[in-house]
Parts: sequence; C-alpha cells; structure tokens
Amino acid sequence: MTDILQVARREVKMGFRNPWAYSFLALFCTFSLSLLIINSQNIVQGYSAITGSMLSLVLYLLPLMTLFLGSFSLTAEKEEGSWQLLSTYPIGTLSFIIGKYTGLAVVLLVIIGFGYGLMGLISGLLGTSFDSSTYFLFLAFSAGLVLLFLTLALFIGSLSRNRWQALTISVSIWFFAVIGWPTLLISILGMVPYLWVKPLLVAATFINPAELVRLFVVVKLGGGSVLGPEYFQWVEWIQRPNGNLLFMGVCLLWILCSIVGVYRIWERGRIHG
Repeated sequence: MTDILQVARREVKMGFRNPWAYSFLALFCTFSLSLLIINSQNIVQGYSAITGSMLSLVLYLLPLMTLFLGSFSLTAEKEEGSWQLLSTYPIGTLSFIIGKYTGLAVVLLVIIGFGYGLMGLISGLLGTSFDSSTYFLFLAFSAGLVLLFLTLALFIGSLSRNRWQALTISVSIWFFAVIGWPTLLISILGMVPYLWVKPLLVAATFINPAELVRLFVVVKLGGGSVLGPEYFQWVEWIQRPNGNLLFMGVCLLWILCSIVGVYRIWERGRIHG
C-alpha cells in the first residue's frame, strides 16, 4: 500500500507540472463556457439540444485528453529510464501500475472538477444555472469517461516504445471509439443475420467505454427514446432502482480487467528485460 501511495504521489506532482494538463484544462473550460453563453437564455435541464451538444463536446475532448496524458506518462518512464531505475528497487509491478493509475486519475479528475466548478459558477452568475441532477450527471459522465479511457491509455503506454508511437495509437483509438464508431457499427451489423444484431450490439457497447458511458447518461437524462428499439433493454435496466449500482459494477470490472492486462505486459517486460 505504501508503494502505491508513493508512486501515486509522484505521478500527481508530475501531472501538475505537465503543460499538456493545463492546455486541456483551458480548452475544456473555454468550450464549455462558450456553450453556456450561446444558450444563456435557456435552463439546462434533461436531454435537449443543449445537453446533446455538451455531451458531444465532452465525448470528443476528454477521451483524447486522457489517452494523451496517460499513454505519455508510461512511455516517458521508458524513454527517460525512470522505470529501469524503479525496477531495481523492491517495488511490485502491480503496485507501480495501480499507483500510476491512481495518480493520473487524481490529476484528470481535478481538471474536470475545476472545469465543472467554473462552469457552474459562471452559469449561476449568468442566471442560466444547471438543474442539479443534470449537472451531476454531466460530472459523472466526464468522470466515467476519464476512468475508463485511462485504462486504455495505460495499455497504449505499455505497448508503445516512445511518445510518437503512443500519439499515433491514441489518435487511432480515439477516432474509432468516438468519431468513427457509428459508421463502423452500422457497417458490421449490416453484414450479419438479424438474430445476431442485438447480441453483437451488446458486446460492442461493452467493448467501447465511450458508448457505454454515453448510453447510461442519455437514458438518465430522459433521452432513452432517441436510442431506438434495439436499446430498449438497456433503457429498462438502467432505469431500475439498482441501475446505478449495476453500471458502476460494470465499470469497475472493466477497470480491474484492464489493470490486470497492463500488469501482465509490464511484468513480462520486467522479467525479460
């Protein structure tokens, strides 16, 4: 536990010294406040054109930010020789990975917390305050994206030899998971028998963290009807009293399985040099 805290504390210090973090913070705050000013005559509540636009903004920006910061953090350990030095100390590989994840998660959550805090303050001053449930759903949406995509970032950093390789893989994964996902999904489902559509749709949704979190928040905002009949069962289980717990359980399982995978990659590299 001490090793995890030491690695996490070191990662937090390095994260807040990273100019990329402040660049993404400024970008996130700028676009969020711009949307609030444009829609200053409306009350942001439930699922609407305003909340749909804001969801898209968050969905485009936060996964890319997370993939960059997370993958660069691990590749920097290889390029600068920090991991070679740390591996000579009696620190477990799993403790190192969990510490890195925890530290990066703290940095990213502080960034989005500051952004939403500023957004809430400015919207209150403009008289366009968020409905409280909508505000916290957006905060949960952003936190979920960060925590899930951070595990993908660790995978990218583990498999990449340098920052340029991590940059290329991060942009590719972001493009397919966020931008190209609807086109990719439609093209694949259009080639399979009708009976396979729903099972494949469920499996594909669990594979893509962006889609998984987006569906949950859209349903919670009251926009389940826009998803179509294929997602009726999703709407049903999310709206159950234990829907929040089930969703958190799925996300936790996603994170744990990913961390175990990253641990095996780093442990193999540590053993074979």
